[in-house]
Amino acid sequence: MAERITYDFLPKIAGPYVHAVKYNGVLYISGITALGTPAQDKDMGSQCNEILRQLNQIITAENRSKKDLIKLTIFVKEIEKLTTIREQLFTFYEGNLPACSLVEISNLILPELR
Repeated sequence: MAERITYDFLPKIAGPYVHAVKYNGVLYISGITALGTPAQDKDMGSQCNEILRQLNQIITAENRSKKDLIKLTIFVKEIEKLTTIREQLFTFYEGNLPACSLVEISNLILPELR
């Protein structure tokens, strides 16, 4: 049976979903943004740092490690600024590179999100 999880330490959810669902030992994490954090109005690097901080909190709360990250999908509005976050990602992964897709999109839920 699936376990639906809402984390008190993450920003309040603004839609009809949960932060994560655990099923058959696999943790599926909903999309994370800087919404509702001090980084919300800041640049892509600041928002990426906040998102990785939140992801790390989830990993820690679930007694997992970055080695358990299998697949990430990253959505950005300004792909030309990819170098801004690339080094942050390498540092965060600590050598445990996951499969990853990077997609440029026209917008996120709020215009200030990058």
